[in-house]
Amino acid sequence: MTYIPEGWRTITPRIFVHDPRGLVDFIQHVFDATGEFRSDRPTVITIADSMLMISGTDFRPAMPAFLYVYVKDTDAIYRRARAAGARTVEEPSTTTYGDYRCMIEDAWGNTWQIATHITR
Repeated sequence: MTYIPEGWRTITPRIFVHDPRGLVDFIQHVFDATGEFRSDRPTVITIADSMLMISGTDFRPAMPAFLYVYVKDTDAIYRRARAAGARTVEEPSTTTYGDYRCMIEDAWGNTWQIATHITR
């Protein structure tokens, strides 16, 4: 028996926002996340191999996040995020450490660095 539920990791980010349903919809649209919105408990969604919890502000204040997300196609996700209302913080560019990435901010105040690692 383990102390971590099956399928979970040791650390799971949790974001508290006003309008959690809207944020879940945004993340599902932009990142092809799976999972269903829950109003009676934290919503758990999955982006590729990672889980993220989204909660409303009924019992805790809003707590936006800064998340670094690896994706297959940074440009495509960047365009999808912008079309869904995200604001550009940094345009896509190549970093000195081998990631091609951009940074956006969603309407809930979360910052997303979206990256594709470039094989060298």
